[in-house]
Amino acid sequence: MRSFVGKLFAATGALAVGAVMTFSAASADDVTSIAILVPEEGTDFGWNQQGVDAAREVADAYGIEFIPAEGLGYGDVRPTLRELAEDGASLMIAHASGYNTAAPEIAEETGVPVAIVDSPDAIKEGLIADYTLSGHDGAYLAGRLAAKLTRTGTVGIVVSGEPPSWNSQSAGFAQGVKAENSDVNIIYAIIGPAAYSDVAGGNRVTGTVIAAGADIIFGQGNGSSFGMIEAVETTPATDGGKVWFIDVIGDKSSLDKGHLLTSVMWNMAPVYSAMVEDLNNGTFGTVGYAIKLDDDSVKLLQTDHIPADMWTELMVIRDGIISGDVTVDEIYDAQEVRALMNQVEEAPEE
Repeated sequence: MRSFVGKLFAATGALAVGAVMTFSAASADDVTSIAILVPEEGTDFGWNQQGVDAAREVADAYGIEFIPAEGLGYGDVRPTLRELAEDGASLMIAHASGYNTAAPEIAEETGVPVAIVDSPDAIKEGLIADYTLSGHDGAYLAGRLAAKLTRTGTVGIVVSGEPPSWNSQSAGFAQGVKAENSDVNIIYAIIGPAAYSDVAGGNRVTGTVIAAGADIIFGQGNGSSFGMIEAVETTPATDGGKVWFIDVIGDKSSLDKGHLLTSVMWNMAPVYSAMVEDLNNGTFGTVGYAIKLDDDSVKLLQTDHIPADMWTELMVIRDGIISGDVTVDEIYDAQEVRALMNQVEEAPEE
């Protein structure tokens, strides 16, 4: 059940992840600056912000220049990549799956190394690295929690697209739900093929899933997640009670109005630090990068909404995943993900 991503990692023989921020600035002799390109502003409490914040953290730790390029959209970023290369960027992190064609082209053209997502087959030694990240283990824990807390017996997964990272988390969540209670119904809904910033769509689709019976929503959406949260906050469950929201990547606790159950948190700083180290030691573009539970680069956000006894149970399961006693399949293929669901709501055709 492992994807091309898993096969690539197995072939390289290692997952390049540094210990969380245990590096020394003295080791960054070759890399003098790190640039990151993101489609939305780095203030979304999610994919864009976590990427920007992690790159800044790594730059500060190594004492190198940090160059953010935010709000670029999902169109052609070749001009921005060329400009960054001309300005002397040592590493350009193309932090969106929509950039994984342009970034390698500009790397070949300029000779400046790039890191891309969702394209492990595109890696090239010394020039192109891939960091297709997966929070599937954290999503599994979220699924176990959802199955424990659902009142209606139905939970929902709402996604803004079906990139590998979202797919693996959707699959992990579904596995967790079924492991906890196989009778729980899972509704899977897609806003659109690349509806990452579609706030209105997130609201509309989430409302539909709630109306179909879900009282817990696992939402993966970048900017569209704010629309999901709006629906959760304004739409009661079919039993008249509260709907809970499970977020991904970032921490929206400061915005919570009483509906944020938890989040599958990602810390990308160890990944970006490993890239800097690999550029310095000549192994960039030879291994895959991962986030994982045992160094907390993937973790479940603990909130006051989670009963203490349930949190203790989840941490026991976490330890089981780390030890290998609990297995969570990595599934990146969209059709395999859909096969795990009880009900699939297709994105409308454009």
